[in-house]
Amino acid sequence: MHPFGAWESFYVIVGSSAAALTGLQFVVIVLGTEVNLQANVHTTRAFGTPTIVHFCAALLISALLSAPWHFIAGPATAIAAFGVTGIAYTLIVVRHARRQTVYKPVLEDWIWHTVIPLIAYAALFTSGLALRHDAQSALFVVGGSALLLLFVGIHNAWDSVTYLAMSRRPTKDEPEAPTATRE
Repeated sequence: MHPFGAWESFYVIVGSSAAALTGLQFVVIVLGTEVNLQANVHTTRAFGTPTIVHFCAALLISALLSAPWHFIAGPATAIAAFGVTGIAYTLIVVRHARRQTVYKPVLEDWIWHTVIPLIAYAALFTSGLALRHDAQSALFVVGGSALLLLFVGIHNAWDSVTYLAMSRRPTKDEPEAPTATRE
């Protein structure tokens, strides 16, 4: 039996969830513009775009491991390369988070937007390398990484929604309210 066959249902669930939540994140971004919230390109690149990327990463991992591969070398190489790409992307997110001036990230933000994704992408890279030698163990790491990226996206989307709900700028007709802070 091909080692990916046992994971088919898992990746259908993870991939479908990631795709649906990607669509909902688009709604969150639109809500941000509707409530007249102050933002800039660096803030969106630091806190909005990575959420979409992590959802899409879970979707891509699900698609890669659901494809009808004939040899394990193809998905192993793809997963390892994707892990390296994710690591590089996470470092770019750190740069954007440091450059933006609209919001001062707290420890929780650094953990959920940079540390945990970095761990997930590093695990993907190492499991891609290990896939050829120990497929059973490596597939658990790949599955865990996909699930971790999905949970990171869920957390960060929820964090964005609560931030939007609590910290909108007043319009010209409204008195200025105190600005909410993220916990």
